[in-house]
Amino acid sequence: MARKFWAGLGLAFLASLLALFSWRLALLEDLENTTWRWRVSAFAGRQEGSGKVRIIALDQKSLDWGSRENGLSWPWPRQAYATVFDFCRRAGARVIALDMLFSEPSLYGVADDEALGKAMAENGRVVVSYTPAGGALVPPVSEVAQGAALLASIGGKPDADGIFRRAALGKRVGAELVPSLALAAYLVGGGEDLPLAPPGEEVRIGGRIVPADREGRSILNFRGPAQSIPTFSMAAVLQSELQLQAGERPVLDPAVLKDAYVFVGMTAPGLYDLRPIPLAGIYPGVEIHATMLDNLLVGDFLRESPAWLSVGGVAFWAALAALSILLCRNAWHSTLAFLLLPPLPLLAGFLAYGQGLWLPVAVQILAVFLSLLGGVLCNFATEGRKKRYIKRAFSQYLHPAVIEQLVEQPERLRLGGEKRELSMFFSDLQGFTAISEGLDPERLTLLLNEYLSAMSEIILEAGGTIDKYEGDAILAFWNAPLAQADHARRAVRTALCCQARLAALRPEFRRRFGFELFMRIGINTGTVLVGNLGSSQRFDYSILGDAVNTAARLEGVNKEFGTPILISAATREQLGGEVPVREIGRVRVVGRREPITIFEPLAEGEDGASVRLAAFARGLAAYYRGSFLEARESFRVCADEDAPAARYAERCQTLQANPPQDWEGVWVMERK
Repeated sequence: MARKFWAGLGLAFLASLLALFSWRLALLEDLENTTWRWRVSAFAGRQEGSGKVRIIALDQKSLDWGSRENGLSWPWPRQAYATVFDFCRRAGARVIALDMLFSEPSLYGVADDEALGKAMAENGRVVVSYTPAGGALVPPVSEVAQGAALLASIGGKPDADGIFRRAALGKRVGAELVPSLALAAYLVGGGEDLPLAPPGEEVRIGGRIVPADREGRSILNFRGPAQSIPTFSMAAVLQSELQLQAGERPVLDPAVLKDAYVFVGMTAPGLYDLRPIPLAGIYPGVEIHATMLDNLLVGDFLRESPAWLSVGGVAFWAALAALSILLCRNAWHSTLAFLLLPPLPLLAGFLAYGQGLWLPVAVQILAVFLSLLGGVLCNFATEGRKKRYIKRAFSQYLHPAVIEQLVEQPERLRLGGEKRELSMFFSDLQGFTAISEGLDPERLTLLLNEYLSAMSEIILEAGGTIDKYEGDAILAFWNAPLAQADHARRAVRTALCCQARLAALRPEFRRRFGFELFMRIGINTGTVLVGNLGSSQRFDYSILGDAVNTAARLEGVNKEFGTPILISAATREQLGGEVPVREIGRVRVVGRREPITIFEPLAEGEDGASVRLAAFARGLAAYYRGSFLEARESFRVCADEDAPAARYAERCQTLQANPPQDWEGVWVMERK
């Protein structure tokens, strides 16, 4: 027993060194960030905030209202915000913090800047933002700056993986500390002096102590997803103030802003002030500032655990794991150790988070795993009679070769991308180049905002993950990060809903912008690499693989057949007959040697056009056989009302005049 005790301590020491070394080299950041997201999700919303912070959002609804009711294009005249100030003053707001930059003169002339500065001065408690540029801070134009009670810096930066978890209370420029927007609002609203101590392990503000790292950044205690802090549309605020001035009943009671710290910022997708946080990939930047102020008012910023506690935790869990596995008498005991011990450091991390302490758990989990694996190898080497028990225990969930590799190369435990079957959705607008050339930048931005917002809402409601926007194109996928057994059906039904929604919006787009929008969609199902992909400085949750390219190619194939949606055979196989489809043909897309059978999903009621669909099916069967005359006659029956039939009729006439030597029934795509 004593021998096993000292052997266990030796294993724990080695496992701790390996785990701490991996932590020191930042090899565990992905795993740590994943557990961080779990902890934030578990506790967000449980802790009560100050109840004193509000947000007035320049959202898509406000842009639409400004364009529709007042003919305002983006950017708005700056004096328009004076009405917001009037409402806040009427409501008795404590302070107004503007998460907007005014470093360039207004497009509407100096009088517009002067009007904004005057309105701010009349309000008395308005904080204005400015941001770093080229190592310095670029202040607002003088006409605006002179009306501000205080100027604030908004030059924050995310963590290495691109996620915003921390925020700085200020930026030091020489000997001067320029407060952040949150701190400036706190100071103006409460009248306390600026902290003079340089960034360190804490920052003192009046009687409050705020924990901070060496860069002066504090860990935010998020209240929940977007709009967890009460948020009101700027359109509602403007309407309410105008109604009050006219003696009418307002849509928004001014009492909601009484004695509140009010942040004014942009949340419309096209205004590009959205940030990823541990809770969500899309989160308003203004709400990060509001969250920081709320943390400051309540005094519940998260504290980083001291180094001695982190190192001590690693040593403790490593020793517990090593001793436990060495004392196991059979395979069943070893299995229990592997099942029960690794989650314990994570549980400790959750308990610490509930007490306002961020405790690193990835390094502790790795120490447990290394101790367990080391203990198994030690038992294998010193107790030959138990080898079979050990092998049986591990064979249930790990290959022996993998176990040995993990012991020899523990860095392989680092999280990253994984291969998973997904259904990919790729969409593009028809003739977007002509549309972009026919609209000025402001109207083009407004059009794209409305279009992308409508389509994104449908995708997100269906459980999809939006990978990226590329101009007018949308790339989305299903079955990651959450598993979805019906991912193919979700993707196809989303495509049908998007086309239906665009059809409903088309007349309005034509009336307002002079263009009708038509969208093409390609969907493919296949195994791809999904996860945090990118460089060592910046990671994005994205997908990579040939199956993704196929979805993009199918979107382009729509051009050849005049179809709105095309799906691959792999997608069709997983629909289970719940979505009616028709076979369109076999194509060989650019970049692929093997042909693909493609299908068109049918909208509700469209599958009832039995005569047209039957004629097309007969024509396609004859086309596959090389009976071009017969195929052409079948296609001509429905060519007037069916774009694919019309394309096939033309192709059959060409093929009949010049019969191919080796007919495969494959339509070869010459372009992407």
